[in-house]
This record gives sequence, C-alpha cells and structure tokens, in this order.
Amino acid sequence: MAAARPALTDSLSFCLAQLTAAAGEGPGWGKDPATNETPLGRALLALRTRHIKAAEGIERFRARGGLRPLLSLLRRTAAAGPAPSPAGSGSAPSSVASAGSSPGPAPAAESSLPPSSPVRLRKTLDLALSILANCCTEGACRAEVRRLGGILSLVTILQCVKTDSIQNRTARALGNLAMEAESCKDIHSAGAVPFLVESLTACQDSQCLQSIVRALRNLADSPQHRLALAQQGAVRPLAELLATAPDPALTSALVRALLELSRGCSRACAEQLSLGGGLGPLVSLASHPKRAIREAAILILANLCAQGLVRPALGNAGGVEVLLGELRRRRGPNGTSSASQQPLVRAVCLLCREAINRARLRDAGGLELLMGLLQDPGASAWHPRVVAALVGFLYDTGALGKLQALGLVPLLARQLCGEAGEEEEEGIEAASWDFPEERTPGQIEAGSFRSLRLWLISEGYAAGPGDISPDWSPERCPMSEPSESVSPTPGQPSMSTPRTLRKLARVPAATADEPWGQEGPALLLLSRFSQAPDPSGALVTGPALCGLLAYVTGAPGPPNPRALRILARLTCNPACLEAFVRSYGAALLRAWLIFGVSPDDWPVACARPAHRSQHRELGEMLLQNLTVQAESPFGVGALTHLMLSGSPEDRVACALTLPFICRKPTLWRRLLLDQGGLRHLLEALAQPAPHPLFLFFATDSLSCLRALVSPTVSPVLVPATSPCLYEPLLGPAPLPAPDLHFVLDSGLRLPAQRAASAAASPFFRALLSGSFAEAQMDLVPLRGLSPSAAWPVLHHLHGCQGCGASLRPIPPPDQPLLGSKAEEALEAAGRFLLPALEEELEEAVAHIYLGPQSGPESVSEVLRLGRPRLAVHCARWTLVPERCPRKRALALIALLEATGEEAGPLTETLLAVVTETES
Repeated sequence: MAAARPALTDSLSFCLAQLTAAAGEGPGWGKDPATNETPLGRALLALRTRHIKAAEGIERFRARGGLRPLLSLLRRTAAAGPAPSPAGSGSAPSSVASAGSSPGPAPAAESSLPPSSPVRLRKTLDLALSILANCCTEGACRAEVRRLGGILSLVTILQCVKTDSIQNRTARALGNLAMEAESCKDIHSAGAVPFLVESLTACQDSQCLQSIVRALRNLADSPQHRLALAQQGAVRPLAELLATAPDPALTSALVRALLELSRGCSRACAEQLSLGGGLGPLVSLASHPKRAIREAAILILANLCAQGLVRPALGNAGGVEVLLGELRRRRGPNGTSSASQQPLVRAVCLLCREAINRARLRDAGGLELLMGLLQDPGASAWHPRVVAALVGFLYDTGALGKLQALGLVPLLARQLCGEAGEEEEEGIEAASWDFPEERTPGQIEAGSFRSLRLWLISEGYAAGPGDISPDWSPERCPMSEPSESVSPTPGQPSMSTPRTLRKLARVPAATADEPWGQEGPALLLLSRFSQAPDPSGALVTGPALCGLLAYVTGAPGPPNPRALRILARLTCNPACLEAFVRSYGAALLRAWLIFGVSPDDWPVACARPAHRSQHRELGEMLLQNLTVQAESPFGVGALTHLMLSGSPEDRVACALTLPFICRKPTLWRRLLLDQGGLRHLLEALAQPAPHPLFLFFATDSLSCLRALVSPTVSPVLVPATSPCLYEPLLGPAPLPAPDLHFVLDSGLRLPAQRAASAAASPFFRALLSGSFAEAQMDLVPLRGLSPSAAWPVLHHLHGCQGCGASLRPIPPPDQPLLGSKAEEALEAAGRFLLPALEEELEEAVAHIYLGPQSGPESVSEVLRLGRPRLAVHCARWTLVPERCPRKRALALIALLEATGEEAGPLTETLLAVVTETES
C-alpha cells in the first residue's frame, strides 16, 4: 500500500506563505477569499497544533519571520470585525493599530479586506491570537512582539472585539507579555488596564476570567504598577468575583492576583477590596483545604493590615483570629521559617492599634503569643515592633496585669539596651483608625515613632505633635518633672539618646529636644507599670533594675528623662522600700551609679562612659530618696520587721542595705549591733552568694558602717625610728665589751651582753642566769635560727625598738611570706617569749605588705601567716572607706579564699574592726 502523501500544511514554509499572503504582504493577496481563506485556516491550525508545539518550534517560527505577518493579520482581521465599543478612561484611540504598526512600508488600504463571514473572521482571529499567546511564552518572541508594536494591536483587539474567546486569548497574550518588566510597562502605557477591568466585569466565561485575572496579576510587577492598577479600579471586581467564584480554578487565580496586588498594600487597594466585599471570603478561604489558596488568603489579610482604615472591618470579619491562629501554627514545633512568620508578626502588631482588635486579640490569646515572641532570642529582629505594639494596651488594666504576670517587665528592661532590630518603615496609613477624623496631617515621617505618635494623638493623650516632648508623660507623673531643656546650647556638642542616632535619621520629627529612640515604647510601658500603687513586684527586681541602669549609664549622651523619672518614682514609693532591700537594689544603685561597677564588669573592669559625675549625682539622689523612706515611721517599721521576723536571706539583705540608706544612729545601732544584724551579714560571707555583686556590696556596706561607728579617720601609723643600741657591740672596739656570744647553726657568732639578754625575756633569764649549763658558757648555741631571723632578736635583747632591725627579714611585697625569714623571725620571737618583738615584726610586715599602694593579693598573703594581729591589720586595710571600692571587694574575696572553710576567726576579726573593739 502506498504511503500517504504528506499534507501541504506539514511544511512550515507553506504555512508561513499562507500567513504572509493573508496579511497582504505576499503575491497571493487579492484572490477570492472563498479560495484563499480555507488554506489560511488550515495553515493557522497547523501552526498552532503542530509547528508551534514542536521542539524549538517557537524559535523556528520567530527566526523565519512569522511574527511580523502574524501581527499584520491580527490588525487587519480586527479592523474587519465589529465596530469598536465606546472607549473607556485611558483607552487607546481607534487608530491605534495603524499608529502601532511595524516599521517599513505599510500595507495599502487595510480596511479594504474582502468581506467574509463573522464566524470565519472570529475563527481566524482566534487562531492567530492563540499562536501569538503561545509564542509570547518565550523571551525572544516577547521582545520581537514589543519591537513590532504588537502590544498596541492587542490592546485594540481587547477594546474592539468583545467575544469571550477573543478576550480570553488576548488577555492570555498580554499576560505572557507582562512577564517581562519592559513589556509590562508598555502594556500600562498602552492603556490596557481599563479594558481588562471592563472585560472582568462583563465576561461570564471562567476560562476568560482566569486569563484576565492572570494578566492583571502579571501587570502588578512593581509598587508603581500595583498602585496604578488599584487606582484604575482593578481590585474591586476581583474582590466581587471572589465572593461568587464559580470554580476552584478561578478562585485560585483570584487569590493569587489579590496577593500580588496587595503587596505593600495601598489605600486604594484596601478600600476597593473592602468595598468589594472581599474580607469575608478571604477569611473563609483561610481554612480552604488547598494549601496554596489557604496561604495566599492569609497573606492577603496580613498585607491588608498595613492600612488602618480596613483593620476594624478586618477584625469584624474574623481576621484577627485567623492571623493569630496561623502565626501560632507557624511558630509551633512543626512550624515554618522565621521569614514566613515575618508578615504575620507585622500584621498582628498592627492589629494592636485599634481598640476593637486589641480586645479580640487579647481574648484569642494574642498576648501570650506576643510574649512568646519577646522571649524568643531567634525573634530579636521583631522585638522592637512587638514592644511598640504592646503600647496599645497602655491603659488596658487587665491586659497589663496579664502581661506583667507573663514576665513583660524584665523583657522590657532588657529591650532598653538590646541591639536594634531591622524595622520595616510604615506609611502614615498604618496609624490607628480608632479616630480617623482626628488624624493630624503633617510632614510625612517614617518608622514606629510616627505611627505611635499618631496613635497617642488619636487617643487624646496629646493635642498635637508639638505636645509630645521628652518630658511628656501620659500618666501625669505626680513628682516634679525636670524643667531644663536638653537641647544643645551654642558651643556645646549635640547629645542624643543611646542607640537613637541612627534612628533619628529616619525620623525627622524626633529632634534633639525630643528623644524618641527605639527604647521609647519600652520606657513608656515601664513608666505605666511604675504608676501602679505597688510596682515593687515587677520593677524593683534585679533584672528590671539592671536594665534601667544599663540604659541610663550606657548612653553616650543624656538618656531619655522618662527612665530617670521611673527610677526616682520607684525610690520615692514607700511600697517599694522592702523590695529594694530584698533585691539589693540600694546596693546596686550605689555600686553602679556612684562607683561604676555593674555585674557585667565585675570583677574585671570595663570601659565606662564619660558621664560619671552625672551618674554619681543621680545615684546620690536616688539613695537619698530611699533614706527618706527608710527613716520615716513606715520605713522604720518595715526594716525592723525584716530584721526581726524576716527569713535569713531577708535579714542578710537588710543588714547589708542599712548602712547605705540609714543615718539615724539609734536605728542602725539597734538593728545592726544590738539585734545582731551585723553578725548575720558577716556569717553570710562564707555562704553561696545570692547576688553576683554580693561580696562587693558587703565590703562597701561594712566600710560604710565602720565610718558610721567611727566618723574620725584613723591616722596612718608610721614606724618610729630610734638609735640602734646593739650596733656598738659589733665594732672592732665594742663598748661595753660583750661577755658572751650566741652561736648559730651556721657557725656565726653574734656578741651579746648577758645581763641585758637575761633581763629582756623570761626564756633567756632562765637560760643564762638559772641552773642550766648555758649559764656558765661563753658560747651559747641558738638552734634553728638563721642570721636574718636572729638579727632582730639580738637587737631586741639589747633594747632596740624601731631601729629598723625588724625590717631586715621581711621580703619584698612581690615575694611570699609563708616560709620566708619573716615567718622564721616571728616564730623565734614567740619561742623566745618576746611579745614586744612579735608586735614590732607584725607592724613591720603590715607596713611593707599593707601600704596604700598594696594590692588585694598582699592582704591574703599576710592573712596566711595566721597571726591575729595581722588579721586585724588585713581587716582594717580592707574596710578603709577611702580605698578604691574594687580593691576593697577583691581584698575581702582574697581573705575568704585564704581562710577556706574556717571563716569563723575572720568573721570575728571583721566584727571587731567594724565595731572598733579589735583591741
């Protein structure tokens, strides 16, 4: 059987020839359409079904020049079709086809296309548009179509031919072209959007609607184009269709388009989506079984939260619960990455700006979710946004109570000095919509300061932007506010709040006299907590105080005055006195502000800012506030109760704090000396430290108490010098002549006077004048004694006091005392019953090792000799009020390490030194 003869349409050349002829660009033009259109139809069908779909078929079609005649055919066929409908806003003129024709000679009399049946014309147009849409899936073809002016031709067809199939294929071709930014820009310039919107409202076919929706989605490729689409009314019909979408495919296309259009959601987009009734359907689609639709709907709701005008309606539609639930799911054990959580976190924080949504959020567990974000170190970039959102609950007493119970205060205090997170800028439309008629127009600003300021104005806390100054407080603080301005004076460098310099560049309204950095929201909340009748449980704690003090002392310039008012308010509140005592707060204020010692730079000192004088002044003022409270009748009762009936920990804390905040002798003597408070403190030195700075606090407290007990400064005793009485015995002509010699183990003979030696010590009296054999000997051996140790003994036996002989066996301060000649001399003085020499040697050791320039290591070295008088010297050196507080504390630590587990003698020594009973 003979093989079937190949059809003419199998040849790409034949199909291109027919296409060229039909476009009026070849020799076949002018024939009877009855004999010419049937081959054209077969050629177009073959191009669409066979040649274009073949491997690299689109590329061959373009390379053979098929796009030019194809576009010419489209223009001529459309011109022969029905008359164009009235053009809408932004439409292209009816002559746009000729204006957009390709370069080169134009075909003559385009409108003189031979008459043909409307059905055949529509079929030709259908096939040509289908081929063009398929070709536009390739980048090179899109560029060629754009160069040949095909975009204007498609817009004309969209305007003129209202058949669903033609509209479908035209929209599909435009959608494919819009996949490139340049083509997208040309489509917008050609005025295609109004015609697409018109078709969207008039068309009933689902496939056609999907193509139009896809084209609009692809046209939303930039913020400018998304805004243009919204301003030309493209969003509302999409929202209306969403409520009546006939099939899942169209629903999927609609949510994808709305997701793209709502990125960086503009006011026009939010208004149209709300007016089109899209909020309810979106909330319903948030539980759609298909994941893509569900997630797209949720992200659209999140994007809409950027517009304050739509957030109340969004909350009424159930959007708050949807967004909270999705964020909770994504943060769960099987949740998603932080990048996918970011838009939901932003949306939930924005929802806190309206009262109605705050109530829904609180009832739906949103407070716990926001607290979880603040407690998550991995979410630190969002912490500033979350804290700013919580400011919305500033006067919600129930919410504040729950937040405090969840541990908000220490998190806020830590936030004061945390690293600045990357905060996305928000438009003015993101401000609260609770009172839209009161929104104050003004200079466009960026960041959370503007949004929060607008919210404060809308809530009535301030009449206008000018009312919000660094001294402004919505709580109407009862204490006096600082009146001096913090604006720089001429000739002085400008100061700014900590970590705010880079923020102020983004917030033009926050000038030097209005510091509102990233710490502003946290301070506002902390200030609100400090206004409670008894804020001690939340704010007078170690973490909260450390956060506030770190912020105050970490500022390169003056800190926000609100932080200073919080500290002053707490120290002036009688209800906080016991908390300051229990938490070692008073000691912390003194150490951090007056001495510049914080837990982070102890025991190794760190570089501190250059504002120590201001910090010292602040610390003295705060401690004076606590002194006023402590010496009031209420304070006396509270401190007495702590000392007499408190737990052992309370008694220790009370005893440590009293010297800092109490100057009434009757009170501190009764509590510390008469009722044993001082002994409780000393006994606690050997116990595990309840605070990182406990030993620093304890040394400072003992030093202060010693100054209270003995206000006069003890003079520094300098060893007296006197002439040496032993030196004459050592010369070539001794006077008087020695009547005996002491012989050391080394063989060295030391001259001596028997009578003077016997009179100086009971030991030598018995040895030299009694019944021992040495009484009749001229050479008396002294066993176990080196020359250096024997030297001060011989001087002392002959009446020398303060001649300098006692200094000879003492090594330099950088050498150990244990095992030295000094220890041997002390042992010999005790063995020979020479107590005055022992005391003289101990004074010499103290003079060399415990001088004004000595270090803490010398104190422990002296204490290791185990001599009570030297222990007193060590305690005195440690508790000298004028000495560097760091040295004092390190010396106490060294003393405790030297005593080990046997801290009892050291405790008694410290007690005696403090109470001036060491004699």
